[in-house]
Amino acid sequence: MDLYEAEAAFEHPVLELDTLAEMFEASVDRNGDRPAQRYKGGIYSRSIAGDGDGTPLEPAPDGEYAAITYDRMGELVRRLAAGVRDLGVADGERVGIFADTRMEWALSDFALLAAGGVVTTVYKSSSPDQIRYLLDDPGASGVVVENEKLLERVLEVEDDLALEFIVVLDALETDEYADREDILTLGDLYRRGAERFDRDEYESWLESRDIDDLASLIYTSGTTGQPKGVRLTHENLRSNINQTYRRYGPRPDKDADDPTIDEETQVVSFLPLAHVFERTCGHFMLFAAGGCVAYAESPETLTEDLPAIAPDSMTSVPRVYEKLYDGIRERVGQDEAKADVFEWAVDVARRYQAADDPSDELESELASADQLVFAEIRESMGGNIESLISGGGSLSPELCRLFHGMGLPIYEGYGMTEASPVVATNPPADARIGTIGPALSGLETKIDSSVVGDDDFDDEGEVGELLIRGPNVTDGYWNKPDATEGAFTEDEDGNRWFRTGDIIHERPDGYLEFRERTKQLVVLSTGKNVAPAPIEDAFASVDVVEQCLVVGDGEKFVGALLVPNVDALRSRAENDGVTLPDDIETLVENEWVLEQVEAAVDDVNEAFESYETIKAFRLVPEEFTEANDLMTPTMKKKRSKIEDRYDHLVEEIYAADEAVGKSSD
Repeated sequence: MDLYEAEAAFEHPVLELDTLAEMFEASVDRNGDRPAQRYKGGIYSRSIAGDGDGTPLEPAPDGEYAAITYDRMGELVRRLAAGVRDLGVADGERVGIFADTRMEWALSDFALLAAGGVVTTVYKSSSPDQIRYLLDDPGASGVVVENEKLLERVLEVEDDLALEFIVVLDALETDEYADREDILTLGDLYRRGAERFDRDEYESWLESRDIDDLASLIYTSGTTGQPKGVRLTHENLRSNINQTYRRYGPRPDKDADDPTIDEETQVVSFLPLAHVFERTCGHFMLFAAGGCVAYAESPETLTEDLPAIAPDSMTSVPRVYEKLYDGIRERVGQDEAKADVFEWAVDVARRYQAADDPSDELESELASADQLVFAEIRESMGGNIESLISGGGSLSPELCRLFHGMGLPIYEGYGMTEASPVVATNPPADARIGTIGPALSGLETKIDSSVVGDDDFDDEGEVGELLIRGPNVTDGYWNKPDATEGAFTEDEDGNRWFRTGDIIHERPDGYLEFRERTKQLVVLSTGKNVAPAPIEDAFASVDVVEQCLVVGDGEKFVGALLVPNVDALRSRAENDGVTLPDDIETLVENEWVLEQVEAAVDDVNEAFESYETIKAFRLVPEEFTEANDLMTPTMKKKRSKIEDRYDHLVEEIYAADEAVGKSSD
């Protein structure tokens, strides 16, 4: 039985086609006394947790995790839903959630859906102008905010909005809003709902919603312009949950040691729930499966949260895996003897993953590397990791091999908001590094090869823009008919296909490989098209380079803006007896630093065709982050903003053949 036959034949109570609120209630019925959510104490001043005063949740000890069961989570969601209805939310009304990823985000989401609302999401980092747009565009009648700081940000623009209420997750620290009846805490909302809750009435709210009703508006990250609200129905999201569960759920054809998502699974959640990747894969699917979701304090605290949670799995973006690997390498690098052993172990892992048929000697080496190095790394991540899921961007194959070699397999996938979001993902039983796996069951794909030149890609199979159609694909964008029309194309049979905008290689074995966004292909003046992503990803396991942005559109050759890994460079300099300047602006022009980076560039270049190699580069003095507006909240580079900020360096790259930082051919 092949993969698609096995997925189609899979039967399980999770695999229904109901609304998201009905899906949650069914899971509560199946998993009542099982743990549903784990939350960390000492981070938030939670308005639903406290001593007395009718708060429904016990506070967790500072720095420790407490848990609630599905029965308790269901009770919280129902009372909050009753409170939402009491605020006047009717079927189809849009309500925003403007908060960090935490247990109350999940509770609010299911409560709003159960009340018949449509959830629209706002990233925590959004500015007042962005908040105005993200709440005004959908006509939101209310918003759930995290704390007083975000409340104040909303109040800056409330005169431009039609908000009827604001719910604050945390306790209000002042009485400044005591006379505002339209501002209340989540604890207030719970108590309000508890007074009016009626089970029959609650069931009627669920029954009033159909699977083809709008469930959520999720706004694109806006890397190339104003965010667009993607319309996702209950059917869109529910279908994608089922499609993904068919791949990762406990199918009977799987081997006992294949990782699965089921009621025994515990995950750590830290990516923005405002983004559809975490919301579908680390939220909806996990609660449908009956698993437990533990909320990390933040991506920056993963090193302390992972051992405390001891998760079986997590979903993340490539940048976080790069940071995790950098952190591991930095820790062991503080001891020269351990650093040498680590580098040996990494080399063993690389050779093992590259071997089609590892020799007995290599098997023995890997066992030794595992005992000396990798077992300790796994233990530092809680000791239970079975699978790591990567999406939201392309992952370096080299980094993926290293994680597999360490016994921490990363299964890469691919998706987009418009597909709810998963399009393809690697099956654990047959993961193929460097690919994004085969498409999910029930999703049709085809390749439009007309968007690339005949000699742009020398691959067996088909290369071109990926087109998709299926029950998980949106019908378009909120209030943007022109954008909707431009996003679809019809074939000769009248079938409507969504244009992903991504160049994909469909291999003869059915697995897909991501090449590049069509808009981000670098077209050299020689006529050659260059995909930046594989080149940039190749630096993920390079110790002296933190980030890479390929440039060169319209130029004769490929150049790059590189962010140096300052810690790694300082460590190497100390070992070499070299003194580096303290000032980062001076450091990026230091001759020794440029030599180290140039050697790394030369190593990376060996894996690419001559026209794809970086011929010249410049070092930039800051990391690309969300804080400096050079990354989106989903950790994608804002390419145009980076190039605009460092246009003088790009000009230098192409101004003179003898410029500093010129890499050898």
